[in-house]
Amino acid sequence: MMDSKLCWLDIRKAGDLAPAILEEAMHQRIDAIVAADMKVLADLPPTIRRVLVHDAGEPTDGFAGADLVLVAGSADDRAKLADAHPAIEFGRYVEIVDAETLELACLSARTERWSLLDFRDPTKIPLEIVIAAAAGCDGTVVTMAADVEEARIIFGVLELGSDGVLMPARAVGDATALRRAAGTTTGEIPLVELEVTATSHIGMGERACVDTCSYLGKDEGILVGSHSKGMVLCVSETHPLPYMPTRPFRVNAGAIHSYTVSHHGRTHYLSELGAGSKVLAVDTKGRTRVVSVGRVKIETRPLISVDAVAPNGQTVNLILQDDWHVRVLGPGGAVLNSTELRPGDKILGHLPTADRHVGYPIDEFCREQ
Repeated sequence: MMDSKLCWLDIRKAGDLAPAILEEAMHQRIDAIVAADMKVLADLPPTIRRVLVHDAGEPTDGFAGADLVLVAGSADDRAKLADAHPAIEFGRYVEIVDAETLELACLSARTERWSLLDFRDPTKIPLEIVIAAAAGCDGTVVTMAADVEEARIIFGVLELGSDGVLMPARAVGDATALRRAAGTTTGEIPLVELEVTATSHIGMGERACVDTCSYLGKDEGILVGSHSKGMVLCVSETHPLPYMPTRPFRVNAGAIHSYTVSHHGRTHYLSELGAGSKVLAVDTKGRTRVVSVGRVKIETRPLISVDAVAPNGQTVNLILQDDWHVRVLGPGGAVLNSTELRPGDKILGHLPTADRHVGYPIDEFCREQ
């Protein structure tokens, strides 16, 4: 199984929109295009794989121009075609409708260089079985998705996901949406060491606990800050406390006005989050993943303001619940209680470079203070 996710588009039913979709696909660096006629793909750069899906028994005179042909037939059918066309790479297409075809899919995933899988039932359990069966194998598994939402789910099955997704392109914008769906699974964000300069008790206010639908790690949390260009890594409640059980799905994140980072680099106010929202979970090495929010608890609590400075002189502020059990992360995964922070202490943070308009990065003048 692969580390990076492949994005494939099927333009066989794109009609007159095919040229525009192909132009967008090139801009988005889509990995492969499936077409009925390889001549349509003649002008694609060599970085985009030209793919044909072939039913066993059909004529074989339309392979010219294809980089990869996926054969809807047996391994013998695929082998015969590969022998007859040595300049073209071949793999298998398997439609999964029952236990027998599921076993064929597992066999293909274990033995074939390329496998395109079409699961006709909406359950993802058969895909889980194939991913498990292919663990440690060198082949590439691409799974067909009906739309972007299904593609996003496929990329995350068993946390590993399919190596790639083939999605039909029905409109301009589909290539961009598919690439974004693939990009939400993993990534890194640059973290910096911030030095605490001051703390102050500022009285009562509303703070938000963000309860996610995922278990968060001991060195994992979400980025929160009073300003869009400076945030602090708030740790999840995975570390033991003397008076209450751990809640490894929760981050006691800060005052409701605070920013946090979602996918695609967008920010949201904590007050905007609710069930079904997405936030970016970040660990102390900067590795990220998108997690879903199950609920947000907003309650009135005493608040503490934490000021810090980055190595480049940029100031950062975070307002948290004023309580010992609310924590942030420091270098090396150190867990620091908010009420015990003192000038000179080091905490981890992130410095986005763009200003924001309704949460989106924008290049314009904006000063936050």
